[in-house]
Amino acid sequence: MALKRIDVYVDEADLALIKDAATRLGVPEAEIIREGIHRIALAHRVRDEPFVTDEETFDLGGPGAKDSTRAAATGG
Repeated sequence: MALKRIDVYVDEADLALIKDAATRLGVPEAEIIREGIHRIALAHRVRDEPFVTDEETFDLGGPGAKDSTRAAATGG
């Protein structure tokens, strides 16, 4: 992957957090910043197709009660 250089302005408190994380993990500060940018870019992407189609979903009979949900989750 080719990297492109950009200028970014960072709040001092955020920069301190980045420096601390980089030191703790033993990686360059730039790596922490690149990872953060990548995660946010993935979180805000828009897909052309739905994640699941209507044919791939199940009708569970409407909203369930709290007790039935807990029983289904715990097997009890």
